[in-house]
Amino acid sequence: MRALIVALALLLPTGVHAQALKLWHAYGGAEEEALRQAVRAYEAATGERVELLSVAFGAYLSKLQSAIPTGRGPDVFIDAHERLATYVQADLIRPLTLDLDLDASSVAALEYGPRAETWGVPLSLKCAALYLNTRLVQVPGVLSDLWREPTEGVTPLAMEAENAYYVAALLHATGGALFDDGTYAFEGEEAETTVRMLREWLDAGILPEEANGELVARMFRSGNAAAAISGPWFAPDLPDDLDWMVIPLPYLERGGGRMRPFVTVEAAFVARDADPRAEALARFLADRDAALIRARTGRQVVTLRPLWDELGDDEFLQTFRRAANAGVVMPTHPRMRQVFEPAMRALRQVLRGNEPIPDALRAGAQTFADDTRAQPTPTSPTPYLVVFGLLLLALVLRWVSRLKDPAMRVAIRESMPAYRYLVHAFIAVALLVVLPLAVGAATSLFAGSGRELHFAGLANYADILGARGGELFGHRSFYAVLFVTVLWTVVNLALHVGIGVALALLLNRDGLRFRGTYRVLLILPWAVPNYVTALAWKGMFHRQFGAINAILESVGVDRVSWFASWATAFTANVTTNVWLGFPFMMVVTLGALSAIPKDLYEAAAVDGATPWQRFRHVTWPMIASSLAPAVAMGAVWTFNMFNVVFLVSAGEPDGSTEILVSEAYRWAFTRGNQYGYAAAYAVLIFGVLWVGTRLFGRRLSGGET
Repeated sequence: MRALIVALALLLPTGVHAQALKLWHAYGGAEEEALRQAVRAYEAATGERVELLSVAFGAYLSKLQSAIPTGRGPDVFIDAHERLATYVQADLIRPLTLDLDLDASSVAALEYGPRAETWGVPLSLKCAALYLNTRLVQVPGVLSDLWREPTEGVTPLAMEAENAYYVAALLHATGGALFDDGTYAFEGEEAETTVRMLREWLDAGILPEEANGELVARMFRSGNAAAAISGPWFAPDLPDDLDWMVIPLPYLERGGGRMRPFVTVEAAFVARDADPRAEALARFLADRDAALIRARTGRQVVTLRPLWDELGDDEFLQTFRRAANAGVVMPTHPRMRQVFEPAMRALRQVLRGNEPIPDALRAGAQTFADDTRAQPTPTSPTPYLVVFGLLLLALVLRWVSRLKDPAMRVAIRESMPAYRYLVHAFIAVALLVVLPLAVGAATSLFAGSGRELHFAGLANYADILGARGGELFGHRSFYAVLFVTVLWTVVNLALHVGIGVALALLLNRDGLRFRGTYRVLLILPWAVPNYVTALAWKGMFHRQFGAINAILESVGVDRVSWFASWATAFTANVTTNVWLGFPFMMVVTLGALSAIPKDLYEAAAVDGATPWQRFRHVTWPMIASSLAPAVAMGAVWTFNMFNVVFLVSAGEPDGSTEILVSEAYRWAFTRGNQYGYAAAYAVLIFGVLWVGTRLFGRRLSGGET
């Protein structure tokens, strides 16, 4: 026994010391491989273990905010510097002492607070530059040289013209700004000049329409674009047989301003309660061995100054270093991220021909002001706790009074054997369904951003139901979004049931050849993950390259900008969702049809009933009861069909096709992490669905509950 205790005592420190450090990142491709190699170098040098976890960039902030305070987060994480203020204010990270020879501007970007403490270790610089297909175009003196002698069938410049991150480079060249010391600055003369220039370039065919990152990459890789504006992450996927080079963004025109892109400093941050070894890991990632790996393998512009001479022969990295030196370091203000959504919606409104430039820019500024307006003031939770306690007491007294009934006690006693089989299901439902609902309902009583919440009572509900102080059915009001959501649900359900029943009737016909093949083909849309289908349909609805417009043009119809108006964007969403939803109704109807006795049809035929009469008086009454639960489930699914709305129309134009669940998502993740406000939306969604399903159930049961 004594030997066993001694052995455990010797092993315990080793086991504690061997606990792996956790490192989170949002890299992919070559950058992720470079990080893995750097971590392996750290493990070889120190004997420590490091666990890497890749987290999707869109969910990065929310996961960090929920994981670090509870002790389940990383020791070190890599992220862009513009979120620094958010991390500091949420008390997620701790200041560091740097003893490396790093780029001074990168270190300055990571200083924050009254004492200008350094909160991260700068690893690399990222910004946009100009990629050139050297077979199609020469190095331009100014940007407009790209289209002075255009090549037939080739787009001169592939650029995400609706993305405010890239448009900022043009805006800086005209003397404007996207964000200025906490103030939304994307309006005024400079902003109007920039947007007007983009509109003219689109009309002239210089830029592709409705371009996103994937379209820009595909056009440049295939040789359909002479030049492209993107960052260093663009290069690893370029084909080997493509002749290309990259240069810093040039001047707009002779005598004009130079395009200055936003510069992001990627840094290693140490969590506030991280393992003491975490700081050594963060510094190692910026030091020579790891920096060289990240530069050579990950193609990152590292911040370690002594490496710049050693990497002097790498023209790609030197180009992006010069581009970063000429750029504008993105502000670290907590509201910086909230600028992008209203700015990009303003850009879409103009570039898709919807709205005059001044009006669109003014609407963007108003949207930003609405998103960042003051939160409800804190209030005392005491009255709410008293009311909740009284309700709970009333519920307990009611059950006590019922338990006094001898018949109730006998019924409970007789049910005890059955409860033994149900207890595990009860616990599972309580933990997975009831508890999250209760937490969400409680969160809706708080206001604030991120984890900085304070009790506000019913202020969120008053704000939502009061249309945020604006018009009852005005832009982004709850009632306008509710109307769109109900219309969306009704239209989709009608088409799901109509198409599903019609196809089921066709497939149920006796003597139909290849019936099994048809069934498999018609079920495929349901089998494919809905986000894959949504992205495919979004591509088909693209104005310039989409299959739908290609078909329309082949029959002499002009191209349609599907996401430029509410009617066409709503139609695109409905078309996608109908494609996803009709197979379910078809399968349910086929099952119901197979249960109808054949002699009913024979009797109807003997009575001389027409096909329509047989459907109306025999088929429909027999399948209606089977369809009712499917319709109820379909209504709930469609009411909350987030993927289609978010991925196809993205709420365009100007948020008018948002439904309640996507609007709640916006408040939670793109408008300053207002979780309490989003939770109030979720509770209202639950209430609307509960009332709707109750009314539907009563209608089915003929008024009985």
